[in-house]
Amino acid sequence: MNTKTKVILGIVAALACLVIGFLLYTMHGQMRESKQMLELAEMDKLEMENEYEQFAMQYNEMKTQINNDSLVAQLEMEQKRTEELLEELRRVKSSDAAEIMRLKKELATLREVLRSYVMQIDSLNRMNEALTQENSNLKTQNEQARQHITNLSTENESLSDKVAIASQLDATGIYAEGRNKKGKAAKKIKDVKKFVIGFTIARNVTTSTGIRSLFVRITTPTGDVLTKGGTFAYENRQLEYSIRKDIEYTGEEQSVTVYWDVTEALSAGNYRVDIFADGHNIGTTHFSFDK
Repeated sequence: MNTKTKVILGIVAALACLVIGFLLYTMHGQMRESKQMLELAEMDKLEMENEYEQFAMQYNEMKTQINNDSLVAQLEMEQKRTEELLEELRRVKSSDAAEIMRLKKELATLREVLRSYVMQIDSLNRMNEALTQENSNLKTQNEQARQHITNLSTENESLSDKVAIASQLDATGIYAEGRNKKGKAAKKIKDVKKFVIGFTIARNVTTSTGIRSLFVRITTPTGDVLTKGGTFAYENRQLEYSIRKDIEYTGEEQSVTVYWDVTEALSAGNYRVDIFADGHNIGTTHFSFDK
């Protein structure tokens, strides 16, 4: 074998090593990204399962607190529907994003239905209190009223837990986009100078009004969180957030827009945005960029 042939074979071998090394590095990055996204999806799925289970339990408890057969039948129907959706969720794989999103929308609908029943039962309780007060002039009725008030006190303690679930905020109409230095929408990641994220906090008359802190968490295609070091409490641990926004919530529908200035090098691919409030994930969306 002459010297020229040896040189050519050496070059070919070196190129082969470089190609193999690059492929192994790329595969490692993709596996890491997939693992991190799957972990987030699994966490999201577990939280949804917990909420479905809580809703089913609330319906079961409410049935024991009323004597209205028609209303009990409605509660039984809603409880059965909740349990069926819970079983669907348990069978779904965390990686099935479309099915998870469908069941998350069903969960939001169930929450609205539960709120309506909480308000309906609370209204019935108030009517009972008023009737008791009207009949308080008679001794026998007074005794019945005292017993009824005692019962209502116990029921109201249980209802406070249900109101806590019903009072959870919901973020709807979520959108996210990147903008270039001229403030125009950017399709390529290299042109993005700012992320703009907007959403609507839905109307909720059962929740308390006042200052509410919203935490927006932006996750990159590599699984990293864009953050300046701030954290918030979520399911007995601290999570990093990208943006914090304090709003004066009045119970009515409210639009919110937040911004993230891009100062670091970012990669093309799929980005995820999660919105949190009061220790709950109240909305999620995805957006992507080309190279």
